[in-house]
Amino acid sequence: MESSATPSPDQPARTGLARYAHLARYARPALIAGVAAAIVCLILLAIIFLLDSFNSTVYSVGGKNINDATDEARQIRGLYSGVRVGGVVFLIASAVTAAVAAVVIIRQRKNTPHTDDDGGEDVGFDALAGR
Repeated sequence: MESSATPSPDQPARTGLARYAHLARYARPALIAGVAAAIVCLILLAIIFLLDSFNSTVYSVGGKNINDATDEARQIRGLYSGVRVGGVVFLIASAVTAAVAAVVIIRQRKNTPHTDDDGGEDVGFDALAGR
């Protein structure tokens, strides 16, 4: 009787990250989505910073200070706080997703066999163009 640890001839041994090879299929879309989400979050945070600065400037034009302990100043300071915190959390999550996907792609690239589709032949432009 064969042990479950011994691979059968039709099933290769899977060691290390090779057993997670099915994750590599999702790594490229996760990398693209993570990078796109991180870029959107950075743009959103820049817009929030500009809006926050604009509101503070407009408030302080009348001689008021945005750092006062008044309710109006506190409301202006906290106007975008929820969106800012959500943007930072989503930025971190998307950056981590992109980083993990990049690591999976790099590790999987090392495990894939190197095969040449053209049989090792160097094909030039003239051969491809039919000249």
